[in-house]
Amino acid sequence: MSISDPIENGLKGGWLHIDASTLQVSRHFEADVVIVGTGAGGGVAADILTQAGLKVIMIEAGALKSSKDFDMEERTAYPNLYQQAASMKTADKGISIFQGRTVGGATTINWTTSIRTPEPTLDFWAKEKSVVGLDTQSLAPWFDTMEQQLNISTWLYEPNRNNGALLEGCNKLGWQSTVIKRNVKGCWNTGYCGMGCPVNAKQSMLVTTIPSALDAGAQLISRAKVMQIEHSEGKVTGLKAQVVNTNFEPRGTTLTFSAKHYILSAGAIHTPALLMRSNTPDPFELLGRTFLHPSLLSGGIYDEQIKGHSGAPQSIYSDEFVWRDGASGDLGYKLEVAPVHPVLVASKTLGYGQSHAELMKNFNRMQVVIALIRDGFNEQCPGGQVRLTDSGFALDYPLTDGFWQGAKRAFLSMAELQFAAGAKQVRPMTEGLPQLNSWAEAKAEIETADLGLLRTVVASAHVMGGCPMGEDRLISMVNSEGSSHYLENLSVMDGSVFPTSLGANPQLSIYALVARNASLLAQRLKPVVG
Repeated sequence: MSISDPIENGLKGGWLHIDASTLQVSRHFEADVVIVGTGAGGGVAADILTQAGLKVIMIEAGALKSSKDFDMEERTAYPNLYQQAASMKTADKGISIFQGRTVGGATTINWTTSIRTPEPTLDFWAKEKSVVGLDTQSLAPWFDTMEQQLNISTWLYEPNRNNGALLEGCNKLGWQSTVIKRNVKGCWNTGYCGMGCPVNAKQSMLVTTIPSALDAGAQLISRAKVMQIEHSEGKVTGLKAQVVNTNFEPRGTTLTFSAKHYILSAGAIHTPALLMRSNTPDPFELLGRTFLHPSLLSGGIYDEQIKGHSGAPQSIYSDEFVWRDGASGDLGYKLEVAPVHPVLVASKTLGYGQSHAELMKNFNRMQVVIALIRDGFNEQCPGGQVRLTDSGFALDYPLTDGFWQGAKRAFLSMAELQFAAGAKQVRPMTEGLPQLNSWAEAKAEIETADLGLLRTVVASAHVMGGCPMGEDRLISMVNSEGSSHYLENLSVMDGSVFPTSLGANPQLSIYALVARNASLLAQRLKPVVG
């Protein structure tokens, strides 16, 4: 069956796209608005501003790929679509971080989970972080708009067994659970969302807002990494970008950009790192304070085949423990599942040699629950810090005693749930614990477990913060509309503006917030149309 490819069709139809790796000489570009990054923030902003009549250029460090490139193979997806080939870690190697590096950003490789910003998070921002105008009622129209545009709706099909076990455990224990909304249209239910959708069913920026912007005259420059923001007297005066080759290695060619307005949408590590590298104003040293939803994993082994690699990766979640002690109380955590793909599982499980081989023998009987810790709301888990290094950047994220206490509670919850769902053995992903054969054994062992850095597997696919929004300059870098407090023609439109983590998967929150802020910016810039 032939799959319609909007990227291939658009390029044949005359889209303004330059693969910078093919350029042999330096170039200068001018536009009304230049956007750095093409993920959830950059894609939405580009579409809205182009449709408003502005000349827009999108710059992306990654490559432009399409469904014909998505072969459902981890060995090609990770090096081609992820930062550092999906091997990025914090400076102490304690947390694995998954981020996209491709046109469409993380939306090209995420698992399609779409959740509105929780009301307790918005309330906390209003009370503690000086954020205005972002209550549930005010954001509702923007959520409605983006949900309609990206076909975000409740997944109506039966969950795969990986998600079904989460639902079954919640039901048996009387815990809250919710069917996930997904941004898909005509989904084939393959389960390979994390490697790029091979049938263009995932309504990522790659197949929605970016083609829409390009159809309306925007320009896309891929394989160009913005290295410097030039600024003077409270205004951005230009950008400098470095061309990278097909292996994402820097070349000598330089690109420069000038515009009336500049938008940073490079993500919650690269946006603050770019601002820091450019020596932009940061009088209260707020740049780079980053949140991760640091996540724990628990593997359950069942008698029946789970086949967690097949079917929608995420279709059920539980908020039973996210807000149990309030926004600023003991650390809460969200329960979801992770798809079970060979390389992903092999790199995030325990042991080596024979013990690892035995674990992988149970690959198709393994069900994986993850607990996403809600960080940034108090000093129990305050978050991390991006810093510059000679080679680029590093992320420090100290795992506090408060985090490990929350992790222990999360491991207990996951084990209880998996045994309730019929698991025969449970293996929390931390060294020093035996294979657990009952809930009673799990409770005794986990309560006395010695969790710790490099002993316990911790991962994150939700990098947030680093350039916080708010009206109080003492605690924020941009205002509640994303406009810089210090550079009048600069906006930030990505997850870096979140002043804490969300307690929910972030893509829909970014879509809605950027739709609002880009629409307000379009009104302020007042382009002459026609």
